[in-house]
Amino acid sequence: MPSPKRADLADYYAQLPDAAVEHLATLRELCAKGLPKAEEVLQWNNPAFVQDGTRLLMLQSYKQHCSLRFPTRFFATQIEAVEEAGYEAGEGFIKLPYDTKLPVPLLKRLIKARLEEFKATGAGW
Repeated sequence: MPSPKRADLADYYAQLPDAAVEHLATLRELCAKGLPKAEEVLQWNNPAFVQDGTRLLMLQSYKQHCSLRFPTRFFATQIEAVEEAGYEAGEGFIKLPYDTKLPVPLLKRLIKARLEEFKATGAGW
């Protein structure tokens, strides 16, 4: 079943299930601090951080987990580190179960690496 359509960011965060609130609040804070020039917007019905018109990454919320989603080609260079840390990685995302503590140092490194890639190449999604 698809997620309900969100009117804006406030609506997105207001409709999160209780289990998702803490993880998404932390991810949002990490992204805001790690991407200080990026603007948080609603894209594809999910929060996204955009800089100079380019989507850098997205947040996603599901029933049992949330995800931090990156461009697939960028994330391909990061999958090994994610899996070594014991987290599931898909094509372009790290899966973050709500019943597991967030790997904050790893997430900070991923966000920083994505920003560095964007600054070096201007690469979008």
